[in-house]
Amino acid sequence: MPDYLIRHATLRQLQVFEAIVRLGSFTRAAEELFLTQPTVSMQIRKLADAIGLPLFEHVGRNVEPTEAGLELYETCKLMFESLANLEMKVSDLKGLKRGRLSMGVITTAQYLAPEILGEFSKLYTGIDLKLKVTNRESIIERMHANEDDLYIMGQAPQDELEVESYEFAPNPLVVMAPRNHPLVGKKKIPLAAIAEQPFIIREPGSGTRDVTLRTLDAKGLRPNIRMELGSNEAIKHGIAAGLGLSVMSLHTVMLEGAGGPVAILDVQGFPIMRKWFIVHPKGKELSLVARTFLEFAIAHEPKIRKRMQTMWPALRLVLDNKKKTAPRKKRAAKK
Repeated sequence: MPDYLIRHATLRQLQVFEAIVRLGSFTRAAEELFLTQPTVSMQIRKLADAIGLPLFEHVGRNVEPTEAGLELYETCKLMFESLANLEMKVSDLKGLKRGRLSMGVITTAQYLAPEILGEFSKLYTGIDLKLKVTNRESIIERMHANEDDLYIMGQAPQDELEVESYEFAPNPLVVMAPRNHPLVGKKKIPLAAIAEQPFIIREPGSGTRDVTLRTLDAKGLRPNIRMELGSNEAIKHGIAAGLGLSVMSLHTVMLEGAGGPVAILDVQGFPIMRKWFIVHPKGKELSLVARTFLEFAIAHEPKIRKRMQTMWPALRLVLDNKKKTAPRKKRAAKK
């Protein structure tokens, strides 16, 4: 038994250390763990004293683990993975009376994920839920590090890593405009007319951005980009303020409904019908809680579809036509 470290180091100190290395910052680790930065610094000083060597060094404005720090980090990963497996097996023994579900979702799914998690928690009140909302690049990093049980994405990773992906909900992309825009209410607006308008677009790497540019490029069009913004909420506010049009997921206006400050335009070629996927690394052993949520989310699809059709009745015809031409698969192909 490692008697000295057991007596002089704590799991909390190791958790703080692991978060600093993974996130590359004392500040970000403090935010993730809901601690003050002085507390984080104190925990690391105590851990370094227990190890007997410095664990971090300053490189410019950044902190990097020392050689001893890297060795400790690898040990922490193995230790926490073993503890997570133990926690998962204990939860399975308890059934669904108690347990934990950690999910990572891309920013656009922040409007969808809480709805499903809310419904799930009504059935399984003893399950603790953790939701991390971030961009696609960070989600893939979290997947590599096996930080969460499941992930919600608009497009499953293809080249980055091998995954299992499950289609569970429609994700229509629509063209949005301010409520008082002259194109609101017009039918079958040509895509060329949209390309001439000032446009607000997501940052590089965004799936919505990629789909928008590909759609315009297929028609030989280039958008009149007025600005790039890094969040859907910022884009919605920009649209409402008259700064431009944008292509966004219909889910982003689910709370306001069709009568909000942002209107949906009837544009030729839209909506672009995408899907939401629940994803996890290939070969990952899912806990009973994660497996149950996965099945619940897939079964929840009709409710999501109905709510979207109620908000925007025009979507019903599009979905019905898609259903006739391409029968829906509940489980997507393995990547």
